[in-house]
Amino acid sequence: MNMPPQSTERSLLWKLRTRELHFGAIPKVMGILNLTPDSFSDGGRFFTVQSAVDQAKRLEDEGADILDVGGESTRPYSQIVTPEDELSRVVPVLEKLQGKVQIPISIDTTKSKVAAAAFDLGAEILNDVSGLEADAEMVELARASQVGICAMHMQGTPQTMQDNPIYADVVADILGYLKARDRWLVMQGVAPERICLDPGIGFGKTHEHNLELLHRASVFHQTQRPILIGHSRKGFIAKVLGSKALDRCYGTVGVSLALALHRIQILRVHDVAANVQALKLFFASLAE
Repeated sequence: MNMPPQSTERSLLWKLRTRELHFGAIPKVMGILNLTPDSFSDGGRFFTVQSAVDQAKRLEDEGADILDVGGESTRPYSQIVTPEDELSRVVPVLEKLQGKVQIPISIDTTKSKVAAAAFDLGAEILNDVSGLEADAEMVELARASQVGICAMHMQGTPQTMQDNPIYADVVADILGYLKARDRWLVMQGVAPERICLDPGIGFGKTHEHNLELLHRASVFHQTQRPILIGHSRKGFIAKVLGSKALDRCYGTVGVSLALALHRIQILRVHDVAANVQALKLFFASLAE
């Protein structure tokens, strides 16, 4: 089987606050823990503290390498949440998770106030869908806290991003953005080895844009940073399958395997067990 070329040596490590993630052939799996009533796929399922803590431990037991905790939905046309509301969702769960999970915790937020509270409670990673553009204080907080940073591309905001996304060349345009954002973070004093980049599947992209990004995912290794892709249960899967009613877990797994062939380092998913098992068996079955 022909495999895409391996990514560059610099992209094989991601330095977090107190540890390092080293990447091999099998991608790391980031498990999603949404503490929201309105996320597009699992909103409200883990809205109580105990249900969220139970789910976090379940995701770790299923093989997640990272736990991504978020208190605000970023689905298309979602409502903006105040920092206070977001804190009220995130802080009690992070407090209960201390000492209960061993994998690094990522905080999915665009607000420095929420990020600061999460870092105080042990979060190792900032996952910012705005590319650290939404809050002017975020980059200095992240730099001083020495956390790992994932900066994502998004055209517009969650409230506007799906109105009419347009690109000259979606892959080239987003690659250029991610390279520029990487340079900016380094200029702000962020250590290069702490940076991860995400092309932002579903964030200001049509279904056709999303598929083109997946087809050419290897291109993003030109950034020489670890690449994270969050494709889980998103609308383009239903579009390809021809039904919004189908369980998108299976489609998500199919995309995960394709991204593994592109040497993508981190896959952000809801269904951790299905993806972890599929990835292990996929690579165990490949001929040397």
